[in-house]
Amino acid sequence: MRIARFTHDNEIHYGTVHGEPGDETLQYLTGDPLYVGVQELDRTVDVADARLLAPVIPRSKIVCVGRNYADHAREMGNEVPSRPMLFFKPNTAVSGPGDPVTLPTWTEEVSYEAELAVVIGRMCKDVPVERVPEAVFGYTAANDLTARDVQRTDGQWARAKGFDGACPLGPWIETELDTSALSVRSSVNGELKQDGSTQDMVFDVPTLVSYVSEAFTLLPGDVILTGTPAGVGTVDDGDRLSVDIEGIGELTTVLRR
Repeated sequence: MRIARFTHDNEIHYGTVHGEPGDETLQYLTGDPLYVGVQELDRTVDVADARLLAPVIPRSKIVCVGRNYADHAREMGNEVPSRPMLFFKPNTAVSGPGDPVTLPTWTEEVSYEAELAVVIGRMCKDVPVERVPEAVFGYTAANDLTARDVQRTDGQWARAKGFDGACPLGPWIETELDTSALSVRSSVNGELKQDGSTQDMVFDVPTLVSYVSEAFTLLPGDVILTGTPAGVGTVDDGDRLSVDIEGIGELTTVLRR
């Protein structure tokens, strides 16, 4: 099931997504499915006539995993970590499908990172690997925008990874997905840049969710970014970024100075 968050007639709604790419419709839900479940109404609107929003705004946190693909770790001159490397993005970093992202004035070297994102569906702590599916609401696409120059000079990654708009999410949440071998791709202005697979993750999705839950209580709507394959590069004003996750869809972002 695909679940979207959208605006229509100047109001924010949730809906299930039906139809084929380019011809989807949204069936309205009674409210946020994370809290009231999936209750469909007898009302629909074409996706083309609505504006898709980030499918979730984490009320608590976005937990990100660094260097979770060996080829990406190597291209950045780093070793593969022996355990998941975690960092945060604030919820103010979230932007939605097609949203323009204004690049900060204090960086000259912003790059893209296509990632599979996990959306948590229930409060949980110390989740065993075998019970991770019970804690997951679904999955969406993410772009971990990064100010590389600031990442190098700051040491800590808060500014480099957490600036406003640095976490595009979308286009919707897919609730049923086998994450073991999904294509993860990105393109810039239509040119393919990253072409990886989740089967190349150092730590798979169940391991990551379990590991993160050992450190932090996870709440409904929390998001975990699972790392990016090789092929990252710099982008700038006017560039159009696309992240395509197999089984989910395409997330686009336009950059502005």
